[in-house]
Amino acid sequence: MRTLLITGPGGSGRTTIAAATALAAARDGERVLVLSADRDDTLGAVLGTPTGPAPVEARERLTAWRPDAAAGFRDDLAAFQERATAALDLLGASRLDPEEVTPLPGAEELTLLRALRDAALSERHDLLVVDLPATPHALALLALPEELRRYLRRLLPPERQAARALRPVLGRLAGVPMPAEWLYETAARWDVELAAVEAVVADRRTAVRLVAEPGPAGADAVRGAGLALALRGLRADILVANRVAPEDWPPGLVAQQRKILAEWQESYDVRAVPHRGHDPRGDDDLRALDAPEAVNSACSTVEWPVTDRLADDGVLVWNIPLPGAVRDDLDLVRRGDELVVTAGPYRRIVPLPSALRRCTVDGAALRDGVLRIRFAPDPRLWPVTR
Repeated sequence: MRTLLITGPGGSGRTTIAAATALAAARDGERVLVLSADRDDTLGAVLGTPTGPAPVEARERLTAWRPDAAAGFRDDLAAFQERATAALDLLGASRLDPEEVTPLPGAEELTLLRALRDAALSERHDLLVVDLPATPHALALLALPEELRRYLRRLLPPERQAARALRPVLGRLAGVPMPAEWLYETAARWDVELAAVEAVVADRRTAVRLVAEPGPAGADAVRGAGLALALRGLRADILVANRVAPEDWPPGLVAQQRKILAEWQESYDVRAVPHRGHDPRGDDDLRALDAPEAVNSACSTVEWPVTDRLADDGVLVWNIPLPGAVRDDLDLVRRGDELVVTAGPYRRIVPLPSALRRCTVDGAALRDGVLRIRFAPDPRLWPVTR
């Protein structure tokens, strides 16, 4: 199944574009599921069909779904209490009833990720359209699986599970209780689920699409979103310029939008959607928007290649595309086999390719939107040639 992830700054009309895209694909004969992360039923208002925690047949071949974070959080907490019965009884802890449970921060994000994974693995649909939150939250959401998996590996290293038989002995020697087997099993299950979400985002059939209004605020949002996506190894397949003013509107507004559109076209495949003069609602309005095709041919993942320059300069060069990055806002820190890359307000901790782990950082430069990091082989670790 193909997946389309749609995001944009708040108020840019991303939900409307997601609904129009899904509706157009369904009219073309595809079985479509449109997934929304909104607390309010904005998607239902646009489609004219209320959506909720259960998938709803909004149109022929079009299903709409807005997962319930509260219900998912209650189920997860109930399962945790059941598995941790012995530990809770030992601590004298009282159980929480489902009626008193409210979702904690992050529950909505995890619920959407789980729904994204389940929908992508289903064979009931040809296309999954995901109406992601506004850009800053969407970028944090896309980064969440990788970050959580990294935390799990650091806190509960999988290789330590081999010491199951020794755990009681080690606990007595250390004087502190060792992690129970169920904790490692839970961590392993989470790791599998998060890896499945990562696989969906990295799949070549997945596209990330930006929606923005061509104004100063939209231009700033697109600039930041492009850099943040690049840091995750992603790029937008299409930039939907929403609410483009007609030529007979005030000349100042038209000129401003045309200038920004020209700038966007230098870096993106831009599709302009005209301003309708009102908020689109229902089939006729959504059809009139003429939304771009569901998935473009461009792949959303971006390679970070390593260039071999050992023969010429004695170094390997890691090329990291970061369009829009500013040299003064970049920071690099090597930590063991990982590299901490900071670009403005965005940060990512990435594992080094195997060849670079046996090297030391020899410098870096930002040129033409690509961060080039030089790595010199460490004589103590690099194979000796004869």
